[in-house]
Amino acid sequence: MKAVVISSFGAPEVLEIQERDIPSICDAEVLIQVKAAGVNRPDIFQRKGNYPAPAGVDADIPGLEVAGIVYAVGDRVNTLRIGQPVMALVAGAGYAEYVAVDEGSCIPIPDNLSFEEAAGMPETLFTVWHNVFQRGGLKKDEKLLVHGGAGGIGITAIQLANLLGCEVFTTVGSDKKKQFVENIGATMAVNYHTDDFEEVFKSKGIHVVLDSIGGEYFNKNINVLQEEGRLVQINAMDGAKVNLNLFKLMQKRIFLTGSTLRNRSKSFKTNVANEIKEYVMPLVADGSYRTYIEQVLPIEDVVKAHHLMESRNFIGKIILVF
Repeated sequence: MKAVVISSFGAPEVLEIQERDIPSICDAEVLIQVKAAGVNRPDIFQRKGNYPAPAGVDADIPGLEVAGIVYAVGDRVNTLRIGQPVMALVAGAGYAEYVAVDEGSCIPIPDNLSFEEAAGMPETLFTVWHNVFQRGGLKKDEKLLVHGGAGGIGITAIQLANLLGCEVFTTVGSDKKKQFVENIGATMAVNYHTDDFEEVFKSKGIHVVLDSIGGEYFNKNINVLQEEGRLVQINAMDGAKVNLNLFKLMQKRIFLTGSTLRNRSKSFKTNVANEIKEYVMPLVADGSYRTYIEQVLPIEDVVKAHHLMESRNFIGKIILVF
């Protein structure tokens, strides 16, 4: 099979297409013939050597989400069949023509979705559902602040929170992105190049903040949260070490949490997938929730795809196709 391989750590040009053996599967896994794969920021980190794959996963093939057709099934697989279109969250090796994945991390693709649209969903749906709704406990009529509203995570959070009856506030990097996120359901967006989100949102009474920035955003997030607010950290792109005034945390009774998904157990991912199937996929099937795609590129243009991801000059998902 063809696979995109990280030949050495570095710039996008280290990515090469090589021939690799088709992976074998165990009893509880399916083999997916990949039609499309989503490009995500953790792929960039892995390419640079900062996000190692878990044990048992090809460490030099990036890719965390795929869509395709079930090509083979293990002996204990009982919910999926050969030939069935599925999307899946994978722990790595998604930039390949075939990938082995646990049955529980797969979600059947509704009839109204293309493979390209489906490939842009798993990583963001799993991340947002677990962190915003399970860990953050966002409820109807509450207010969510999500940073980076025009990226994959942001667009997912805005849509789901809005569809489930919440107000959403966000930060973006341009006026074009500001208009886009407000068009898809954000109550208000701040261009962080021209405005201080803390000053704009501190009077809004935010219940949950989903943050991937860290650094100086940390205390600003604490300041915009109302009493009993929840800060959920999913990355720290601008710095992992921060200063925290514990008295402010205690006075506002702030809940501070965070998570990563890649190394979590198969049973954990199955539980998240089951909730997504129950609560989110009906919204996908009726067209209420959708994937917004910036560009679809052939796998041979993976270097271009990574340059585009690093430029931040895009809205929505970047998708690779075989």
